[in-house]
Amino acid sequence: VQLQASGGGLVQIGGSLRLSCATSGRTFTIYAMAWFRQAPGKEREFVARITRISDKTDYADSVKGRFTISRDSAKNTVYLQMNSLKPEDAAFYYCAAGVNTRQYDYWGQGTLVTVSS
Repeated sequence: VQLQASGGGLVQIGGSLRLSCATSGRTFTIYAMAWFRQAPGKEREFVARITRISDKTDYADSVKGRFTISRDSAKNTVYLQMNSLKPEDAAFYYCAAGVNTRQYDYWGQGTLVTVSS
């Protein structure tokens, strides 16, 4: 399974961005897709996930109500709509795929989100 993340960029506080993660390969083996992020000097943290079969979603408390994860099965793409961005949202964002919601074996390259005042 290959993952290609895109959509990062520079946005002002309160602005919006939509990240995309295109998947290819043996995508039928994937049960869950997720977004993680890592800011400089900090550990990687979970942001959001979605399951392939039921579209069940989960979010980190820090992004609930502001971020929305979704998927387009026809395009094999997962999205992360980020609204009301805050400085603390600035980080490299990584998409990941796994056979369950706890283990992610496939990772895309990071896409950088910068939030400025």
